[in-house]
Amino acid sequence: MTEHEKTRADIKRERENRRAAEETETHKDRKVRRPKIRIIPIWLRLLIVLMLGAAALLGGTMIGYGVIGDGQPTDVMEWSTWQHIIDLVKKTAE
Repeated sequence: MTEHEKTRADIKRERENRRAAEETETHKDRKVRRPKIRIIPIWLRLLIVLMLGAAALLGGTMIGYGVIGDGQPTDVMEWSTWQHIIDLVKKTAE
């Protein structure tokens, strides 16, 4: 049969046969894999991400308050600064 005389079903059947033959070959060639051992456990990764996020937040507020604003960067760590910001926001909202 030539390519033009084949029906769609014949072509589909040939493709399936080729795929099945390839799958059996790949199953034979597969090596036995050992399970991965994580160097850094997932809980430690999450902790590292949280700590980096907190450091980025602190650094960003220090840059924003000290460099962009007119205050001292260390003033960000004082409660009175945050209380003043909260008072400004509440006063504006009223």
